[in-house]
Amino acid sequence: MNEDHSRFKTFSRRAALLGGGKALLFGALAARLYYLQVVEADKYATLAEDNRISLRLLPPPRGRILDRFGQPLAANEQNYKVVLVAEQAKDVERTLDRLAQIIELGAGERARIMTEVRKKRAFVPVTVREYLDWATVSRIEVNAPDLPGISIDVGQTRAYPFGPEMAHVLGYVAAVSESELKAAEDPLLELPGFKIGKNGLEKEYDEKLRGSAGTSTIEVNAVGRTIRELKREEGTPGKDLVLSLDQQLQTYVQQRLSGEKSASVVLLDIATGGVLAMGSVPSFDPNLFNLGISASHWRKLRNDPLHPLINKATAGLYNPGSTYKMMVALAALKAGIDPAETVYCPGHYDLGNARFHCWKNYGHGEMDMHAAIKESCDVYFYDLSRRVGIEKIAAMSRRFALGDKTGIDLPGERGGTIPTKAWKRAQIGEPWQGGETLVSAIGQGFVLTSPLQLAVMTARLASGRAVVPHFRRDLQPRADDGPRAQAVDAAQQVAETRGGPGPGTPAPEPMFAALDIPGADFALIRDAMDAVVNEPGGTAYSKRITRDGWHMAGKTGTSQVRRITMAERRQGVIDNEDLPWRRRDHGLYVAYAPVNAPRYAVAVVVEHGGGGSKSAAPIGRDVLAEAQRLDPLANDSPEQVADAPPIRRG
Repeated sequence: MNEDHSRFKTFSRRAALLGGGKALLFGALAARLYYLQVVEADKYATLAEDNRISLRLLPPPRGRILDRFGQPLAANEQNYKVVLVAEQAKDVERTLDRLAQIIELGAGERARIMTEVRKKRAFVPVTVREYLDWATVSRIEVNAPDLPGISIDVGQTRAYPFGPEMAHVLGYVAAVSESELKAAEDPLLELPGFKIGKNGLEKEYDEKLRGSAGTSTIEVNAVGRTIRELKREEGTPGKDLVLSLDQQLQTYVQQRLSGEKSASVVLLDIATGGVLAMGSVPSFDPNLFNLGISASHWRKLRNDPLHPLINKATAGLYNPGSTYKMMVALAALKAGIDPAETVYCPGHYDLGNARFHCWKNYGHGEMDMHAAIKESCDVYFYDLSRRVGIEKIAAMSRRFALGDKTGIDLPGERGGTIPTKAWKRAQIGEPWQGGETLVSAIGQGFVLTSPLQLAVMTARLASGRAVVPHFRRDLQPRADDGPRAQAVDAAQQVAETRGGPGPGTPAPEPMFAALDIPGADFALIRDAMDAVVNEPGGTAYSKRITRDGWHMAGKTGTSQVRRITMAERRQGVIDNEDLPWRRRDHGLYVAYAPVNAPRYAVAVVVEHGGGGSKSAAPIGRDVLAEAQRLDPLANDSPEQVADAPPIRRG
């Protein structure tokens, strides 16, 4: 009996322990279930929803680039592309065979398509061909029943309607590189096929033009196939960039340069500093980079000895030749030298045992400052520079934006060189020589400037103010793309007062700092530049504008690219026309107009064009004449300056 009682007690204790363990286990399980289903309910509901919902970025429309009258220079066009969904096609090879009867598919293209089909899931579309014309799209749509898995997708692509005429200013867009993707913080750049600005204003204002992404909320199944779109929020379009550029002037400039192998022009609005036109030849078609340039075409552009990819107006550096003489003259005036003092020019100038020649072999005779600028006497400026010194000449040059980047809102600008004694010691490790001052005084030797810098120098000479060049006039929220309705409205607003800041409300002209140079000094230089063009004996007299009220003032320049030996001088200097093209002098010209109320400043460089009076001055004259012809304030009429082919608005 005692034994049975002991067994019962033992069994009861074990049962209690086992029951307690089970209760504890179920209690823990219940607590865990409560924690997961109640406390952590929101978290796991979100995770489950994330497995069902896919959030995708939508690329925004890129902002347009407009000229000052609202004319689109860079816009967006519909991009029709044909895509293939493998699971719908079933037999991909057969579908491609049928498609090849409508659009040509090369072996390499087919191999690329099949590679993408194998890499991607069967329901993911593969791009077969982009940039289809409407006729091709129509043929594909008509044959759709025989093309299972084939469909037309519509996107946007960048378009440059003026092609090479605007290439160096606008630049172009292209696909994002690996290095750009790694450095980027914008998730937009990770979208397949997304393109960014690679050069020109497209690059300078890329983030503003790019806009911000939209989102599409998609319901997907377990393997990621799209079931339906639940929600869609469009992104913010990129802003429209309004330029100071005038499309018709830009077109005119590029056409006027078309007969030259390599040349550049910059036309500035003196009142605002806005760039009205900037031409560089040869050029290239920016649409090729957007559509996908071939390797052979890229090598051709890159290896072209005339460098069509380089904007010579901002990145080309040249000896300014005699266009630099106004800087020497102003430095001399500041140093107290009397402009009426004369120097005799026999055709050469001796310094020690070295002889420096004037461009006029038999000399100019007695020259004061006015006559020396008018007739471009080298000997006068040799003598002037020896007395003034290179340091004072350099200091004056920097007041006129020479030797440094101007800060224009365009990538790729180069600064040039205005030499000093310290510069030569630092760069070359040698002391400055007296003869180098003389050579610098006529814009040769170490002196290097860009056409843009020369245009800014001219604008500052004409205005007496520190004019700063720029392209941007405004950044506006993007207007709807209609049949050019917005552009027309903007053009009408601005056309009423030509020279305003572009579409929208005209902005006030910028207040440029004064150059702290006596007005009498400016008057003397301007009077001499007027004589260069409008008085007999001036180096550009034969290239003057003859219409009353349109007269220009300017300065010619010729930059040697080879050394003329004494033997050649004794036998007679070889004419540029008789030399190989690359051994001919560069031709330069700077000018402003109209003389009595300066509004436009121009700089022209014609590589290996020979004398500036012959090659560059006619281009400068024609550009200034066209600018005034298109300006209602200049009493527009059909009358044209000789040799200035018209391009009319509308």
